[in-house]
Amino acid sequence: MLLVNGEPGETLPVSDRGLQYGDGVFETIEINGQRPVFFDRHLKRLEDGCRRLAIPCPAFGRLTEEAGLLCQQAPARAVLKILVTSGSGGRGYRRPEAIQATRILSLHPYPDYPDAFATQGINTRLCGTRLGINPALAGIKHLNRLEQVLARAEWSDQGIQEGIMLDSNDQVIEGTMTNLFYVKNHALHTAPLTQCGIAGIIRNLIMELADQHDLRVKQPNYTLEQLVSADEIFVCNSIIGIWPVKQIDRLAFEPGPITRKLQQWLADYQQETLRSEQ
Repeated sequence: MLLVNGEPGETLPVSDRGLQYGDGVFETIEINGQRPVFFDRHLKRLEDGCRRLAIPCPAFGRLTEEAGLLCQQAPARAVLKILVTSGSGGRGYRRPEAIQATRILSLHPYPDYPDAFATQGINTRLCGTRLGINPALAGIKHLNRLEQVLARAEWSDQGIQEGIMLDSNDQVIEGTMTNLFYVKNHALHTAPLTQCGIAGIIRNLIMELADQHDLRVKQPNYTLEQLVSADEIFVCNSIIGIWPVKQIDRLAFEPGPITRKLQQWLADYQQETLRSEQ
């Protein structure tokens, strides 16, 4: 099912700036037991993205109500996607004086990923497509995702689950659909995302949980050479949780104890959050 500005439908005006220019933001949210997981965190990031792009953010109450309508029709597990665009405008880049934002909520099947991805790890490859440097857009989950589209088009081998992306300065940033962490000398490392990349809610939550458990977190710029010397590597997002990385091209790695602890801490936190919302 799909709601466009609160009404069932599957069409947008061709003048919508989300279609014309990718002028908008989006969130991808796990549905568990017909409830959106970490919904408050997603709404806050949506609000922050709208603020940084100067798009009026829909009221949280309205989004909560519409998400609830879709969740009532969802199976036990599903995926909810929320998009907000700057609405319709003329042919040029300039926005209308009064922006009438468009909001789109859609329900999707939950991906049928094997449990082995979380337990045994995944195979990854290095992508040739680079992320461009743009501090003004760094961290935002905006609708312009052509770099990820091009990177994901680089492989069709079903034995590879994710691609690792560098920026134009040869710094490791993230996966095509995930944030990337590595463990070295009992410390957690992840890219700072000040120049490019998406600041995922699970990335932020992992850093919070690490701090609560006295696990050091560092956010340095780092190279591929530093990554492949890591003790452990894992990727994360709001749908998959945490997947250990067991291979980058021909280099092999083992899921390690810190990755396992973080998986458990995240699962425990999610269960506590769901119980508190009942």
